[in-house]
Amino acid sequence: MADFNRVRAGSLYRYNPVAIDRLHRPHNVNDGDIVRVINLPGCPKANAMGHGHVEHLDGTFGGLVCTNSLRTKGASNGIHDS
Repeated sequence: MADFNRVRAGSLYRYNPVAIDRLHRPHNVNDGDIVRVINLPGCPKANAMGHGHVEHLDGTFGGLVCTNSLRTKGASNGIHDS
């Protein structure tokens, strides 16, 4: 089974896309964006099958991304270090 990063809903991460997210781009997230992981009603929670929904800091929906695309290294301004 593949190893995936574990993320926490409500925490901030820097989006750095891995291959799957480069081939199938999320709705509205660009390389280097700071995003918040969210759990949407009626959808699988973050980390299910190695994916999670994200939103921008202004609350706009970003999309569904692979958790391996969410990084903490080199990020600042309250970004969670897991």
